[in-house]
Amino acid sequence: MALVSTVHPRVSYADLQQAPDDGRRYELYDGEVFVVPAPFRRHQRTAQRIHRLLERYAERHGGEALIAPIDIVFSPYDVVQPDVVYFELTKAQRLKLDAPIREVPTLAVEVLSEGTAANDRGRKLRLLARFRVPEYWIADPTTCTLAIFTLSGKSYHLAQEAAGRDTVRSTALPNLKIPVSRLFPDPPA
Repeated sequence: MALVSTVHPRVSYADLQQAPDDGRRYELYDGEVFVVPAPFRRHQRTAQRIHRLLERYAERHGGEALIAPIDIVFSPYDVVQPDVVYFELTKAQRLKLDAPIREVPTLAVEVLSEGTAANDRGRKLRLLARFRVPEYWIADPTTCTLAIFTLSGKSYHLAQEAAGRDTVRSTALPNLKIPVSRLFPDPPA
């Protein structure tokens, strides 16, 4: 007797674009749909802080910092919406204003939420490495820590983990030094 298995068709970015807007954010991992839950206020305030710091860096060095929601289309079946992305100047110049972003960001940042933490530390980390994003930050607003992962071969390695009064340095963005305490406006009581 043959085994019967359920078939889950792969969803493409084109499929997402044709779907009616239901107010949700979606990511695709090899065609598998992941619904991104809406974040809480602490998350948003942290993401906004990081975005502002990267915008100031862009003003001095060129490039562009963007904040979610924005699709990064790596392939027809791999689409993510990092909380913050940064494109160095040469990459930013290739971005089109009215078209999906198909350029690999120089830096992707995720601010952890209860609903996304496992994905951000697992599947998304692996996908960003697979598509060669040079640097990936994971900011945890509940522990006020920042982990910086840098690409080494085909995977990330933890380059820095910092908290409190520590200062982090980006390897992908020259001259970027950030005191970690500036990233977290609302430390937990």
